[in-house]
Parts: sequence; structure tokens; C-alpha cells
Amino acid sequence: MAKQSILGRITQLAKANINAMLDQAEDPALMLDQMVRDYTNSIAEAESAVAQTIGNLRLIEQDYEEDVAAANDWGRKALAASSKADELRSGGNAVDADKFDNLAKVALGKQFQAEKEAKDAQPTIASQTLVVDKLKSGLDSMRGKLGELTSKRDELIARSKTVDAQRQVQEAIGSIDMLDPTSEISRFEDKIRREEAKVLGQQELAASSLDAQFESLEDLDKQTEIEARLAALKLGAGGSASQGQLGQ
Repeated sequence: MAKQSILGRITQLAKANINAMLDQAEDPALMLDQMVRDYTNSIAEAESAVAQTIGNLRLIEQDYEEDVAAANDWGRKALAASSKADELRSGGNAVDADKFDNLAKVALGKQFQAEKEAKDAQPTIASQTLVVDKLKSGLDSMRGKLGELTSKRDELIARSKTVDAQRQVQEAIGSIDMLDPTSEISRFEDKIRREEAKVLGQQELAASSLDAQFESLEDLDKQTEIEARLAALKLGAGGSASQGQLGQ
């Protein structure tokens, strides 16, 4: 019953559908970690039980081989005793011949018992050999499944790290988008352009003021010229009047 239970557990674990179990898991990585631990513990327990089963089989096989060897040995002893009995009987020693025949019968009885025990052990050896073969096969499947679990776990962990890295990069890109340094540069450029425009305006204003001053100076020169000409006119007119009076 214990051996069948071990075999049943090994078979059940070996047939487990990892992908289906992962699909139903809320946290596949945690589940795989737990499954790896469970499988490792189950394999250790199964290995111990299978080793014990194999040990028991080897003991039965040793007993069988001993029974076969004993049967052959008793057979040889029975033959030797029977031959000795025939020899003694041929020599006329019937009493001793009967003794050796009796020894031959005892040896044949021992041979029969050893053969019976060996024959009785054969079905047990055959069935236990099948069980051991199935247990070994199941253990190999479990070890393969453990390797699959470990690989799946490592793959998921690697993928999870990749996703985290991608998320961090995306978040960084989002932060850059929200605080776009190019927009700061644009604002700074606009500020410089406004300053440049202000300077240009000041320069233009200064130039306008200077032009106005020169224009004022030109107006003053013009007025001065007019005043001078007026004075000259007056002077000329006065001179003409004096000359007229002198002529009379």
C-alpha cells in the first residue's frame, strides 16, 4: 500500500500541467518558487522511499540467488550420497548403502525446499522490479519537471525584471515629456529675443532722438539765416533811402 501511494504521488506530480497552474495563479513567480520547493521536497522523499524499495528488492533477489545456489548444492550432495549408496550396495554393504540413500533423500528434500522458496520469490521479484522501474521512471519525470519549473521561474523572473526596467524607462520618458528641457530653452530663447528687441528699440529710439536734435539744429540754422537775411534786407533798404536823400 505504501509503495502504491508513493507511485501514485510521483505519477501525479510528474503529470502536473505547469502552464495551466500558472494561468490560474495570481502571482506566478511566487507560485513557481513554492512549486520548486514542494517538488524538491517531494523528490527527496520519493528518492528515499524508492531507495528503500530498491534495497528490499535487492534483498529478495539475494535470497533468491541463495535459494537457487542452495538447491544446486543440495542436488550435488544428493547425487553424491546416492552414488555412494550405489557403490556400497554393489560391494555388498547394504546397511551403509541405505544410510547414504537416506542422506540423499534428506539432500533432495533440502533441494526441493530451496527450489520452492526460489520459485515462490520469482513473482515477488517480477512485481517489485516493475514497481521499481515505474518509480525510477517517475523520479526521472519529476526531476525533468523540476528542471522545467526552475527554467520557468528563471524565465519569469528575467521577464519581470525586463518589464520593470521598461516601466522605469517609460516613466523617465514621461517625466522628460512633462518637464521638457527644450521648452525651457524655447522660453529662454524667447526671453533673449525680447531683450534683443528691447535693445533694438532703444537703439532706434536713441537714433530718433539724435535725428530730432540734428533737425532742431538745422531749423535753428535756417532761422538764423532768415534773421540774417532780414537784417541784410533792412540794412540794404536803409542804405538805399540815405543815398536817395543825398541825391536830392
